[in-house]
Amino acid sequence: MLSERLLTNVVRQCTNQYLKLKPTDEVMMPAPEQGKRYMLYMHVPFCERLCPYCSFNRFPFSEERARPYFENMRKEMRMLKDLGYDFDSVYIGGGTPTIMIDELCDTIDQARELFNIQEVSSETNPNHLIPSYLDKLQGRVQRLSVGVQSFDDGLLKQMDRYDKYGCGQEILERIQDASPYFVSMNADMIFNFPAQTEDILINDIERVIESGCTQTTFYPLMASPSVERSLARTVGKVDYAREQKFYEIISELLTGGPLHLFEHGSAWTFNKRNTSAAGEDAMIDEYVVDYEEYPAIGSGGITYLGSNLYVNTFSVKDYNKCIEAGHMSIMGKTTFSKRDRMRYRFMMQLFGLRLDKRQFKKDFGCSVEVGLPVEMAFMKASGAFVTDNADELTLTPKGRYLLVVMMRQFFIGVNNLRDQARAALPGEEKELLFGSGCAECK
Repeated sequence: MLSERLLTNVVRQCTNQYLKLKPTDEVMMPAPEQGKRYMLYMHVPFCERLCPYCSFNRFPFSEERARPYFENMRKEMRMLKDLGYDFDSVYIGGGTPTIMIDELCDTIDQARELFNIQEVSSETNPNHLIPSYLDKLQGRVQRLSVGVQSFDDGLLKQMDRYDKYGCGQEILERIQDASPYFVSMNADMIFNFPAQTEDILINDIERVIESGCTQTTFYPLMASPSVERSLARTVGKVDYAREQKFYEIISELLTGGPLHLFEHGSAWTFNKRNTSAAGEDAMIDEYVVDYEEYPAIGSGGITYLGSNLYVNTFSVKDYNKCIEAGHMSIMGKTTFSKRDRMRYRFMMQLFGLRLDKRQFKKDFGCSVEVGLPVEMAFMKASGAFVTDNADELTLTPKGRYLLVVMMRQFFIGVNNLRDQARAALPGEEKELLFGSGCAECK
């Protein structure tokens, strides 16, 4: 549709302007602001297999690289404590955080000792949904998010996941077994693969429901420049023309009909009704909805504090050297203008389904209509708002899809930022990602 194409181009231009990494000589995060809530993000950049659609910082796993890395991440956590930070929530992403389960548990235990942690969310892969891992994660992790992507065996083979993680039926059974261990069990899905038909998508949705997960996240396939070639070689060229139709199918089957099993937690997150994971307090993948500012530790971590976005080195070797030298590994930053910060708030709160107009005016000194007149006019003309009063903005179904488009393009912009940081990798570590042994290059 025209509004999707226009929005895609506008967000692309905006992210190209303000997501430009500049060198910095800062070696420590800024201290926290008194009274502000922060979340802690930890990044574990190791995978048993590198997936062709992923542009996060990740390297092939080896114990030799990973064990000292976990120890240094715990040292970096103590640096944040010394700066005065406290956290009630932790999100652990990757990579594959559960790649070394005992190291992960030690890291979570230290976070709980240092900070007033109330909830921990971690990512994992289907092959780690086994009793020996689940027993250790139970009680330590409240929300476990498993990367499924699809239950279709043909798509799993295209993604080079079938041999490593099992067929769709095996993954389904593992989620069924793992769900009781956690307050919230999330199945991470991707839609709009080039080879994905409507029937394959519908089957994926039905299997999500059958899996017993309490939450599911359906991401649109994102063809950022760093993965376009590997995507084309493995799953084909992405066609955004089908994206809205596929999104409408997902939303209708999960939230509509007589059963009405799920409800929107964000524009692309769905929480099962009548479970402890449902409702406004449910944890979701896009933690930036609930925590606008967050320090990030680990190689490739991205921090957002105040007006600044900081990026940690993507080199595991350099990261270890920095932490062992007693300082953090910040290699670049970008600074947001007031208008950029207003756009960011607008996008993130609406992605979370509600923008608080009164808080917006309090924080920025102007109404959203005055601060973002073009954005508001576009969304109104597109029929995006079901509620638009003095207190809030909320979204129509079309508005939710427009936020999917915005977030898709924003994350592509963030992936471009990662590419800028990845370009600084030394030769040996570049070879790990892009050499002849790379799974993406086969």
